[in-house]
This record gives sequence, C-alpha cells and structure tokens, in this order.
Amino acid sequence: MREIIRYSHREHPVDITAGFQTLSGNLTLPERARGLVLFAHGSGSSRFSPRNRYVAEVLNQAGLGTLLFDLLTPDEESEDALSGEYRFNIGLLADRLAGATDWVIAQPETKGLNIGYFGASTGAAAALMAAGQRRTQVDAIVSRGGRPDLAGPFLKNVTAPTLLIVGSEDYEVLKLNRLAFQQLQCKKEMMLVSGATHLFEEPGTLGDVAQAASQWFTQYLNKPGHVHPVAER
Repeated sequence: MREIIRYSHREHPVDITAGFQTLSGNLTLPERARGLVLFAHGSGSSRFSPRNRYVAEVLNQAGLGTLLFDLLTPDEESEDALSGEYRFNIGLLADRLAGATDWVIAQPETKGLNIGYFGASTGAAAALMAAGQRRTQVDAIVSRGGRPDLAGPFLKNVTAPTLLIVGSEDYEVLKLNRLAFQQLQCKKEMMLVSGATHLFEEPGTLGDVAQAASQWFTQYLNKPGHVHPVAER
C-alpha cells in the first residue's frame, strides 16, 4: 500500500458501551462536522487497521467525523485467533455496531450528527445487517471489498443509500456483491476499482476507495443534523 497516511486531525480514545461489553475506540471530530462514520472492520483486523485509518483520514479532511473501534473485546479477539469463533458471527458483530450507534447518539458531542457506516470484508455484512435493523438511525453506507451477501434477508430492509466498492480482480467477492446488489432495494451504486484485488494493495487503488467513500458520505451526511431515536432494548 503506497498511499501516504498523514494524521492531521486529533483523535482521542473512547470506551464504548455496547450491550454488556465495553469496546475500545478512537474518535475524531473535525470542527463543524455534520456527519460521523462508524467503521466496521473485517475479521482479524482492529481499529488500528492501516487501510481503514487511511480512509478515515480522507473523510476527516472532508470535514466528517470518524469512529474506529474494536468489534470484539481483547479476550474475544484472542479466542477468535485460535478458533475463528467470532469472525463470521455476523449477528454478534451487527449487535456490537448497533450498540456503538446507540452510544454515539447518546453522547453530547456526537448525538446530533448524521450517521454513516463504512464496512470492510465481514464488517460490511455487519454494517448492512445493523442498518437493516436500525433504519431510522443510519443515513449512508459504504462497503469496501465487503461480503454483503452475509447480511442475508436484512439486505431488503436497508433504506440508507449504499455504495458497494469492489476490486475488479476480486472475482469471487465481485460475484457475491452483484448478487447482494440485486437484493438491495435502497438507493444504491456499485463501483469497480480497476486492477484491484481484495485488499486494495495495488498502487492508487485504496486512494480510489477513499475518494469514492468521501464523496458518498459527503453527499448524504453533509446536511442539517437531526435527532436519531435510540433503539429500545
């Protein structure tokens, strides 16, 4: 990955209450931000993912806030590294993302912001499932090399404008994205990044992802904020 990563905005660590768990995250809020993008990483990744942090920086430069956080606790991550128990538990990951969304809505500094989800790999399925369950809370979604097919029947419930970004050389995932795209009934677009494989490691390809995500979120999140209802538990 040859894109240059510069962190020009101040981020600060946060502890996120999601259900009965406390998750670690990093929150960045540019001045006068109207939107906040929550990142849902793929299996084996974390809030320190260099790819997601690069995309987050591009979003910050566009005036959007970002929240990168761990979907699993440290103990769960250790267990998953040995057994793979959690990485494809999309329901659990979606619940954690939904819990983080409730946390964001309840915080004084973020409660009035429009909310977007950026999901990568299995995190994209969690984002779409959570959005299908929380239709009044989520305003836009971007999937990078995602597995939206794993969201299953929740795809048809998604109402937030959704952009699926796939590498043109990521053949199997491209097939799965096309099938999922047909099931989505919201405003939707699919973008193929020429020459890119699953991790977008080819020169310039991650930059294409970041710019496309920035344009999508700016279009749908850069509007007067509104009060999102907190879901009943």
